[in-house]
Amino acid sequence: MKIKIKNIIDNLNLILVLGKVRITSFVAISTALGYVLASGTIDYGLILPVLGVFLLACGSSAFNQFQEYIPDSLMKRTMHRPIPSSKLTPMQGFLIASILSVNGIISLLLSGNMLLVYLGVFTLMWYNLVYTPLKKKTSLAVVPGALIGAIPPAIGWVAGGGELINPQVWILSLFFFIWQIPHFWLLLLIYEEDYRRAGFPSLTDRFSRQTMTRITYMWIAALAASCMLIPLFGLSDNIISNIILFIAGCWLMWRTKNLLIQFEQKNIFRFAFMNVNLYVLAVAVVLSIEKLL
Repeated sequence: MKIKIKNIIDNLNLILVLGKVRITSFVAISTALGYVLASGTIDYGLILPVLGVFLLACGSSAFNQFQEYIPDSLMKRTMHRPIPSSKLTPMQGFLIASILSVNGIISLLLSGNMLLVYLGVFTLMWYNLVYTPLKKKTSLAVVPGALIGAIPPAIGWVAGGGELINPQVWILSLFFFIWQIPHFWLLLLIYEEDYRRAGFPSLTDRFSRQTMTRITYMWIAALAASCMLIPLFGLSDNIISNIILFIAGCWLMWRTKNLLIQFEQKNIFRFAFMNVNLYVLAVAVVLSIEKLL
């Protein structure tokens, strides 16, 4: 009995790693944020859209690991993932990815809004059929790839009764779009040798490390600026919330300022990476609390 339970836990852990749950949880949070901002409430209508997007994001990540298991086997950061480490065969990985994706689509279908399904399927196809192959072609693939981060909050917004033509959802999606770029480039600076070893083109081949870190800092500044635009679109009209958002943006700029003066220490990049993600989470919490109070 104990052996069976251990096997179940081990298999579940493999699925969680294959679905990159730590990353896809952020995707689910952005979907929930869109729903809350559109509807002004947390109710049962939130469950299926968030679950659907989460499962689709896990499925998309699993397909990505199926597509890139050979490059993954060459990178220290990814060589222990389920497929490169032979804990799962490529076909098993593909099957799990398919099951996760189909269940995600079914969840969106059950929500009763076909637009959610179209947006979800488009995101899945964009990530796996456009962005993933493009990564091998150009170091700038992250820019069109960042569209992946912009759609989940829009799905939540539509699920909450909002319209896609509303400028409010566009500024919200812009915020998450911009976040994707420094998020990825900081990873690139941390694991530069890994990406080269796997054959991925890197911006550090085009720019010096000093220039690259400064470009990344400018994108972090753009992230903070896009957040400060949110009140202008009416998504936040509480003076206290607006002050908190402003302070949070200044905090992010201050916490990551070492990117402008230190170009070789990976700990600086890890620290900035952590703070960028904490900032995005904090913005989501502040906007949600204001809307629900």
